[in-house]
Amino acid sequence: MAKRMSHAGDGAPIGRRVFLGLVAAGTAVVVAGDPLSHALSRLQATLASHDPTGLSALIPGGGWRYYTVTNGFPGVARADYRLHIGGLVARPLTLTLDDLAARPRTHLVRDFQCVTGWRVPDVHWAGVTLATLLQEAGVHPAATAVQFRSFDGVYTESLTLSEALRPDILVADTFGTGPVPREHGGPVRMLVAPMYGYKSCKWLSEIRLVPRLTGGFWERYGYAQDGWVGRSNGRNDAPT
Repeated sequence: MAKRMSHAGDGAPIGRRVFLGLVAAGTAVVVAGDPLSHALSRLQATLASHDPTGLSALIPGGGWRYYTVTNGFPGVARADYRLHIGGLVARPLTLTLDDLAARPRTHLVRDFQCVTGWRVPDVHWAGVTLATLLQEAGVHPAATAVQFRSFDGVYTESLTLSEALRPDILVADTFGTGPVPREHGGPVRMLVAPMYGYKSCKWLSEIRLVPRLTGGFWERYGYAQDGWVGRSNGRNDAPT
């Protein structure tokens, strides 16, 4: 399978003594509490990039893997961020981070499950349900699907319109108690909670209503269009 993947940062492997010291630092962050969760996630991302053994996943509160289909982790200044909602809608929207924050808020706590097998339990997310934004924009009757585009210029994903209207599909701008970090796809990303992580488009720049469903980036490499987390991963989120 063709697959481009980068971890956050580059560099030589870390030594055992340094690694153990950083694990202790990570433990201290966890003990200090959730306000430092972003520092922990950045610490684990840095360790992952220097740790070919995979032991960085043992840091308390860690377990994330950081993927990108380009050569790096794209970023945009929070003041410059814009989310465009268009295509087959009555009222196209262009939203800033303040615009999103002013809309009705939804909080979700869900396990985040990657199709490759790893899982992070009980992740706290907040944002605006996709259904809320689509209702505001006014979906044209000819629309049957929703496409998501990343400001990395490459990544896309898609859902059927009925999937997009579920209450557990979130345009997320909050991770834990703070903004979504860059390595997690911030400042805004999708959270398609009942599906595998590849469906949750990171670095979200555009939501587009389209007349027919087309696969996103990973579907072109054979990934399932309906990426429901299945029984083999301890869940069965597919609708019955």
